[in-house]
Amino acid sequence: MKLTPILLTAALVTGSAFAQTASQGAAQSAASARDLAARARNTYPAGSASIDQNLWKQAAAAAEAAVQAEPGNADYLKLRAQIYTEVGFWKKAEEAWNAYFKVAPGQAGTEADRAAAFAQYNLGYAAYTRGNPSQAAGLFANCLKIDPQNVLCNSWAARTALEAGEYARAQGYYEAALKLTPDNKTLRYFNDLAKKAGTYGPAATTAFSKAYDLLQKGDRNAALARFQEAAQAAPNFIEAWRESGRLALEAGNADAALTAYQGATKLPTASAADKYNLALAQEGQQYGLNTVKTFRAAYARYAAGDKTAALGGFQQAAQQNPRYAKAWAWVGRVQYEARNYPAAAEAYAKAVELDPNDKSSAHFLKMAQAGR
Repeated sequence: MKLTPILLTAALVTGSAFAQTASQGAAQSAASARDLAARARNTYPAGSASIDQNLWKQAAAAAEAAVQAEPGNADYLKLRAQIYTEVGFWKKAEEAWNAYFKVAPGQAGTEADRAAAFAQYNLGYAAYTRGNPSQAAGLFANCLKIDPQNVLCNSWAARTALEAGEYARAQGYYEAALKLTPDNKTLRYFNDLAKKAGTYGPAATTAFSKAYDLLQKGDRNAALARFQEAAQAAPNFIEAWRESGRLALEAGNADAALTAYQGATKLPTASAADKYNLALAQEGQQYGLNTVKTFRAAYARYAAGDKTAALGGFQQAAQQNPRYAKAWAWVGRVQYEARNYPAAAEAYAKAVELDPNDKSSAHFLKMAQAGR
């Protein structure tokens, strides 16, 4: 049917009115989304935003309505993406940012880039924790395409490359991250590890990297097991022995600490600290780690000149394990230096009884008994 001028004019007016109504509806939905998001921020505790919270759910629905009404409106697309990012709905955020960049490819500001990259990072980290490192690596790479200056994505791209045995690629990512945060000791530590990883092999390197991640999450027992796995896979991996030993000492596990520091001190790069900790583990296995730590803390106080505090520590160590001859000997020494000869004689007598070969304690026992 051919439209007459009157009918054509009426159709145009009707279409214009419909478009205007749709535009007004989209604007109202967008305004509602912004209002609901603002109310959500004021209602819920900071940092707790979730799509499961009613106000946030309503805000996302309103933003979706605005986009549905005007799918080409960059402001509404950006609003939707921002809401999904704020609530941590990462898959929806990824889709929303992709839709926004299609409409406004040349207008993506720094803020939008960072937000879109943050969504990729979170999706990548989720994939990593699910045990899908190849998917995680792809998502971290996507993040860096959007925001090459993203420290988190450079760091985790490096981590996944390291665990995949791609050591040169890992170094490149770590160096990029270090340029952005040159004082980051963890990144520097892992960059050095990446340089040496070829001598340890992928099994040990992956176990060590997993252990470090578990440690950051606070799962110290699981981290210890992974560090031990790394050290067993590569006995020349001194950092794995050291981390195993450190965690074992902190957990009061003298046997595990002894194994770790024995492994570390066999290597040519062993330090004085490794040897000190080996002696601590050896004594700890015999007398109990807590007892030996108490004794050593007391000795540090003695060396600093605080003999009163040192005496209390030595006495505590002797009480924790009455068969700890060294603790009794040092109780005797501090009492002797204070000219408390009866107390010194009593302590030295216990030290000699427990260790008849301790000639020093035997000598001072006689001196204390003589009162001189």
